[in-house]
Amino acid sequence: MLDLNRQHVQMPRAKLGVSIARTEAEIQEAQRIRFKVFGEEMGATLPSAATGLDIDRFDTFCDHLLVRDHEDNKVVGTYRMLPPDQAANAGGYYSETEFDMSRLANLRDRMVEVGRSCVHPDYRDGATITQLWGGLADYIVKNGHEYLIGCASISMGDGGHYAASVYDKIRNLHAAPSEYTVFPHCPLPLHALNRNLDVTIPPLIKGYLRLGAYIAGQPAWDPDFNCADLFILMPVSRMNPRYTKHFMRQPA
Repeated sequence: MLDLNRQHVQMPRAKLGVSIARTEAEIQEAQRIRFKVFGEEMGATLPSAATGLDIDRFDTFCDHLLVRDHEDNKVVGTYRMLPPDQAANAGGYYSETEFDMSRLANLRDRMVEVGRSCVHPDYRDGATITQLWGGLADYIVKNGHEYLIGCASISMGDGGHYAASVYDKIRNLHAAPSEYTVFPHCPLPLHALNRNLDVTIPPLIKGYLRLGAYIAGQPAWDPDFNCADLFILMPVSRMNPRYTKHFMRQPA
C-alpha cells in the first residue's frame, strides 16, 4: 500500500538513490518510515506501535526497497517485495490475509508480491516515485518474475463512498479474466455505499492501470488501516511499453 494520494509541490531531488536493504538496521529504516506514515499519519492500528516501527511476520521473508536522500542519509520511501520462494517459506502471501487467491494457484511460482509501500510527506513527487518504480522494475527483471500482485489501498476517511466509487469507475475496463478473480475475506459493503461520486483515481492505482494491471475482484475492507484494498494483478508481459521504458533501465 502506497500513500501517494496527496498533492505536494515538487522539490529538486539531485541526490536520491535506490537500493535493497542489506542489513537489519536498513530494514528497520523501512519499518520506521512505514510507522510514521501508516501509524502516525494515517492512524493505522499497528501491533508493533510501542517500538516505533511497523513490523509484521512477512518482513523477515521480504526484500525491502529503499529510496534514500543522500544529502542527509535518510530513507524517504520504501517498497517491500515477497518473491514466490519466500512466500512459500512464509506460509503464503500477505494478500492472502485479505483475499482468497485459489484461482491463482497455477501462477504462484511466478508471482512477486509488492506492498507496504510509502513515501515521506515531504518527498511525494515524481522524482521519488521514479526511484521507487525504477528500483522495482529492475528487481522484477533481474529475478525473472512474470506476475506482480499486491493490495492497492484507497482511503476510507469518508466511510467508504470514495473507495466504492473508484472501484465502480475502473472495474469494467480493467477487470481481470474470470479465471484470475480473487475474493475478499472481508468485502467492502458496496451495496450500502454511494458508488456514483465524481472521483479522481488515486495516483498509485492510476499508475498500475497505465502499466497494464488488472483489478482482480471486488475490494476488501482492511479495518486496521481503515482503507479499502484492491487486488492488483499485473502480468509483466502485458506491461505497456510507453510507460515501462521510463522505469526500465537497459542492460549495458
